[in-house]
Amino acid sequence: MKSAMRAKDSARLSAIRLILAAIKQKEVDERVELSDADVVGILEKMIKQRRESIAQFEKAARNDLADAEKFELGVLSGYLPQQLSDSQVQEEIAKAISETGASGVKDMGKVMAALKSRLAGRADMGKVSALVKARLSG
Repeated sequence: MKSAMRAKDSARLSAIRLILAAIKQKEVDERVELSDADVVGILEKMIKQRRESIAQFEKAARNDLADAEKFELGVLSGYLPQQLSDSQVQEEIAKAISETGASGVKDMGKVMAALKSRLAGRADMGKVSALVKARLSG
């Protein structure tokens, strides 16, 4: 935050302030100190909101607003842990399927529960869900 202030980067500073406000709000509402996993969860939620906003703004041909959301998305993504590659995600899916003994789409919930703790913040869970469904269907 200080480096953004010094650089007079108001857009980045605004995005960082949004992150800090969301974290503080959660701590105050629940009267707890958040763990790293909780903070990653907040960041993921904010990223999901930005993606949905971008889609809506582009649909309405409001590229100025979409560009602002894309910038915030980039800032938010920078605070997430290193993302896993597609091959690493596939390995984790295979491992989770073998550990849970999943045999069909009906077992998708078990597999996703196992993957959620492992991949939180390191992979887009929407894409992971689609990959698991495809893997269990085939």
